[in-house]
Amino acid sequence: MQENKNRSKKELWFGALFAVVLVAVLVAVYLAFGAKPVAGSKEITIEVVDKEAGTTTYELLTDAAYLRQAMEEAEGLTFSGSESEYGLMVDTVNGERADYHMDGAYWCFYVNGEYSNYGIDTQPVMDGDRYTIRYEKAQ
Repeated sequence: MQENKNRSKKELWFGALFAVVLVAVLVAVYLAFGAKPVAGSKEITIEVVDKEAGTTTYELLTDAAYLRQAMEEAEGLTFSGSESEYGLMVDTVNGERADYHMDGAYWCFYVNGEYSNYGIDTQPVMDGDRYTIRYEKAQ
């Protein structure tokens, strides 16, 4: 009887040890071969043209659905403005403010050279697109 109890305990310990080793092996395999994060699936360009026609270009890989998120991801690009029911109304880009009430200046957004009909919160981001943010003055 005592021999059966000792044998049962040994079998239980070996079973538990086997389960722990198996879990450790599975975790190691997952870490080695599991899905790895990627930088982003869309390659886009954001170009800023300032008041003096100086250009700063940002190339990035993103998974952003809309332009605002992509702009937030672009290293070195800064922007601000006021929130409205239509989203963010950008008035400052890379520290340069455009004040329409003062001199008719504003930041205009283009997608692949065409005027954007959307704000940055609703402008879809597509792979390969080129977004231009240009300082302009009303005519």
